[in-house]
Amino acid sequence: MKTFRAAVIGTGFIGPVHVEALRRAGVEVAAVIGSSPEKSLAASQRLGVSTSHTTFDQVLADDSIDAIHLTTPNRFHFDQSRQVLAAGKHLLCEKPLAMNSRESAELTRLATNSGVAAGVAYNIRFYPLCHEVAQRVGGGEIGKVLHVTGSYLQDWLLHPTDFNWRVLAEEGGELRAIADIGTHWLDLVQFVSHDRVVALCADLQTVHTTRERPHGGVETFAGKGVSPRLTEPVPIDTEDAGCVMFRLATGAHGVLWVSQTTAGRKNSLRFEIAGSLASLAWESESPDRLWIGHRERPNEVLTRDPALMGASASAISNYPGGHNEGFPDTFKQLFRSFYNHIATGDLNAPPPFPTFADGHREIVLCEAILRSHRQRCWVDVVD
Repeated sequence: MKTFRAAVIGTGFIGPVHVEALRRAGVEVAAVIGSSPEKSLAASQRLGVSTSHTTFDQVLADDSIDAIHLTTPNRFHFDQSRQVLAAGKHLLCEKPLAMNSRESAELTRLATNSGVAAGVAYNIRFYPLCHEVAQRVGGGEIGKVLHVTGSYLQDWLLHPTDFNWRVLAEEGGELRAIADIGTHWLDLVQFVSHDRVVALCADLQTVHTTRERPHGGVETFAGKGVSPRLTEPVPIDTEDAGCVMFRLATGAHGVLWVSQTTAGRKNSLRFEIAGSLASLAWESESPDRLWIGHRERPNEVLTRDPALMGASASAISNYPGGHNEGFPDTFKQLFRSFYNHIATGDLNAPPPFPTFADGHREIVLCEAILRSHRQRCWVDVVD
């Protein structure tokens, strides 16, 4: 396979994650671009990227760069994605794909007609045991899916002094906790269940209606090491937490709880799928263990091991059992999937990664969730 060259746009929390994973996936990192030439140079030096490029326009004009990874704040995704697609470069965009469904629908249309690969970084699909769940559910091993329950919990915005651009609707969108982490859960559960959310009822909660914004901003997950600075109070109308009840197309029911204000939960995604024959449960803070529940015999725990899993899960598991694979590995496997798809030369083949159509549907779900919360009722999800 040829060595692809990619540029990463964005130097915050997730940009360096892409840089590291691209290298592990065998892709050359041609440039890292920040919000200014100075930030581009500083990030390139810090991450060991040798490049003369310091602006977005420069990487778009470089014919030797095959793909762009967008890890910028949400409000830039639509315009930057349009420019990347117009330049004829492959594109992997961080979620959410855009600020609203009008924008994401337009990007999906442009991607379909672009002749390039376009994906969204729903990386959690690429934990090996999530692929194992998808294979078992798809193969009928747990019988008919009855209901799905779970949560995605964090604590990095627990205090009113915790602040990040994501809490501002004009920067990240009208939904925050649901859009930021809840969509990961919804994408994952629809992937492993081979089903789609068709109706929902949501109740959202803003824990802190005012937060203290430090002058100069704060990086995502900056934590305790940040020096105190002068602050100003800022009104907040995005949600810190929320509950979503939903129905799947096959008739199964489900419920999701999302929170970025749950003390002690650093990054905990959990789901349980109850079937007519068995149940499956998995959580991201112990990603190498899959719980398998039975009625008439003892329950089981499957430890991630390529020798014990199905073909799909084994294909994205690079280490023997007992050698943990975690968060950084999911990006590596996502990127391998993305670039291997490009290398086949057949972009009309079914993509083995989350597409722009998947990213668009997550935004449609978010808008239905917001509409349900405001109207205090069940709503249908209309694609």
